[in-house]
Amino acid sequence: MLDEILPSWVATAELFGDPPDITLFPEEEALVSDSADKRRREFRTSRHCAHLALRRLGVAPRPVLRGDRGAPAWPPGVAGSITHCAGYRAAAVAHGALSIGIDAEPHLPMPRGVLERTATPAEAAALDLLDIPDPGRLLFSAKEAIYKAWHPLTGQWLGFLDATVTFTASPHPPAASGTFAAEIAVHGPGWPTRFEGRWLVSGGLIVTAIAVPVRG
Repeated sequence: MLDEILPSWVATAELFGDPPDITLFPEEEALVSDSADKRRREFRTSRHCAHLALRRLGVAPRPVLRGDRGAPAWPPGVAGSITHCAGYRAAAVAHGALSIGIDAEPHLPMPRGVLERTATPAEAAALDLLDIPDPGRLLFSAKEAIYKAWHPLTGQWLGFLDATVTFTASPHPPAASGTFAAEIAVHGPGWPTRFEGRWLVSGGLIVTAIAVPVRG
């Protein structure tokens, strides 16, 4: 799925289950040694995807530990992102990128009250123009991807209402897909004020992705 919405210079890996024979580095296993079984399975498969993506990028195997705010700590010169939801784990990495943000969500209705906390009235009204069921999850996913792309560039928190997102749908079926753009209301020296990404809805899943290339 990610290969359909990310540039060809981004290496990806994704799995739709949790293989029982995954082997991580001891340092990675230690990060979830006290976690519940569900969290361990999510973490282990997601890190396995990270290892696969790094290998496809030509990077020697190494632990992917935790950095600022718990985000993955990638090797020097590599930008990347990890996501997981029920039935899906994935990673995307690249050389020559300032940042990458990916997110996956089940294509299900939003819990009551969540859309009001994550969308402006204009965003919520515009969602009705997209020809997909329950588009609120798409907006939520896009804002998660935006934050994952934003934080490595600024080191700052970005609230859901700090990014205003507009979607464009592709006219080419069968899969529902398209692009999105985000205008950022939080400003600082050198901070990005706009992100552009792509989205895809297929097989009961929503995936969104942003890849910010190095300037020049």
